[in-house]
Amino acid sequence: MLYSDIVMEHFANPRNVGELENADGIGEVGNAKCGDIMKMYLKIDNNVITDAKFKTFGCGAAIATSSMATDMVKGKPVSEALKLTNKAVVEALGGLPAQKLHCSVLAEQAIRSALSDYYTRQGIDPLPIVGEVGECAGCS
Repeated sequence: MLYSDIVMEHFANPRNVGELENADGIGEVGNAKCGDIMKMYLKIDNNVITDAKFKTFGCGAAIATSSMATDMVKGKPVSEALKLTNKAVVEALGGLPAQKLHCSVLAEQAIRSALSDYYTRQGIDPLPIVGEVGECAGCS
């Protein structure tokens, strides 16, 4: 299984690792059964994601997709972050092996889960905006 240089860089030197105190949105996806658990923390000011951090328990691809996803949403309006797709994360990483694509889905879902939490904290029903946040395809 070959990883791109970008995947290896984000695995070896992940960006945005850690927790955010007083985060405006926190999302956790995955489960111990499949081995990948991602927790995302978002700081949102004026509907712009001013900071994003993650804690991921999982393989190199899970760490790399978490790192890239947080990089991709930082500084973006919430409306733009909601459009983040696993495909965009995979492309930004220069590709992933087929058996690791579920990691990119988890990264997308973790961001959506944190945004859902943000809307809930704002007293807004997140379902029409964020949609359902499900389990990863590899977890069943």
